[in-house]
Amino acid sequence: METKLTVREQILDHAITLMMLRGYNGFSYRDLSTLVGVKTSSIHYYFPSKDDLVLEAVNQYSDAVMVGLQSVDPALPARDKLATYTKLFGKTLGDGDQICLCGMLAADIESLPETVRQAVQAFFNANESWLASVLAQGAKEGTLIVKGDPESAARTLFAALQGSVLASRLFHTKSRLEDVEAMWRVAR
Repeated sequence: METKLTVREQILDHAITLMMLRGYNGFSYRDLSTLVGVKTSSIHYYFPSKDDLVLEAVNQYSDAVMVGLQSVDPALPARDKLATYTKLFGKTLGDGDQICLCGMLAADIESLPETVRQAVQAFFNANESWLASVLAQGAKEGTLIVKGDPESAARTLFAALQGSVLASRLFHTKSRLEDVEAMWRVAR
C-alpha cells in the first residue's frame, strides 16, 4: 500500500527536483504551488522563506544520501564499495537531466544564506570522509589505486564525480560517471 505524501513532503520533493534541474534561482513558490496544487500562502505556512525551504531540502537530501552510504555493506572490498557509491551517485541523474542537489547549490553558493552554505559544505565533507575511508581500505587491500593521502584523493574523486554528472547531463550519457570510477580501479 502506497503512503500518500503530506503537503509538506510534496513541497520538499518538488523543491529538491526543481533545484536539481534548475538550481536555486530557477524555481519559485509559484512553481511549487502549481505542482503541489496549493496556494503559495500554504507553502509559506510550512516554509516562511525560500531559504528555509532550501535548507530543509538540503538536510533531507543529505540525510537520504547518508542513509544510502550507511547501507553499504562494511564487509565489501573497497572496489565494490566504490562501485556501489558510484551507482548511488548516478541515481541523482534521474533521466539524465538533473545533478546532485548539493553540487547544483554549490554553483549558486554566492546567492545562498550562510546556513545553506554550511549544510552544502557538510554534505561535501561527509561524502569526502566516507570516500577517504574507502580509498584507505582499497589502498591497503590493493583493490584501488590511491595517489597521495586518502583525504586528498577523496576530495579529488568527489570533485570528479560532481563534474562527471555535469558532463553526463550535458552529453546525455552516464558514461562520464562510469569513466571516473574506472580511473580508481585495479584490474581484478
